[in-house]
Amino acid sequence: MKAKSGDFVLPGDVLGVTEEFVPSEWTYEEDGEIKSLVVGKVSIDEKNKKISIIPKTGTPAPVEVGKTIVGQITEVRGQRASVKIEKIKGIDRELTTSFVGGIHISQAQKGYLSKLTEAFRIGDIVEAKVTKVIGLDNVDLTTANEELGVLKAMCTKCRHYMVKTDNEVVCLNCGRKERRKLAAHYKG
Repeated sequence: MKAKSGDFVLPGDVLGVTEEFVPSEWTYEEDGEIKSLVVGKVSIDEKNKKISIIPKTGTPAPVEVGKTIVGQITEVRGQRASVKIEKIKGIDRELTTSFVGGIHISQAQKGYLSKLTEAFRIGDIVEAKVTKVIGLDNVDLTTANEELGVLKAMCTKCRHYMVKTDNEVVCLNCGRKERRKLAAHYKG
């Protein structure tokens, strides 16, 4: 055991190991170690073998399973799109730290999708639901629900935002037409 109840910790400080405890509120697991996600005091539940943090400042916005996030596509490779998570929908507070999520091709939409670039492109702003959180750079996301998907699509040719027409988007600047997995309330 590395930390005791009441210890003051900073983000990234090692609190213990997964062989002894389960990470709980404001903690995460990385390579078998449980680490602090925020500045605060350690709280250990010996009975349930859980370790958590009581934040020192006002409660920051948590990235948790079931929450809806807004982020920007930073990379689309093969079967996975990377998303820089910017905020949690419905919460005005800033995130505790920088989170990176990923959308697997099977979680992009319901049904078959031959190429992930038919759903997302670099620069697109997306709304997605968190399905799994493992550390800061491994947040699994889904846009398979009808209301989730691309909120603003960026033209791959001229980098202007595009407007929706039927089941595709079109750039008013250069006239390019592209396909995306659009959110029900597309804002382009």
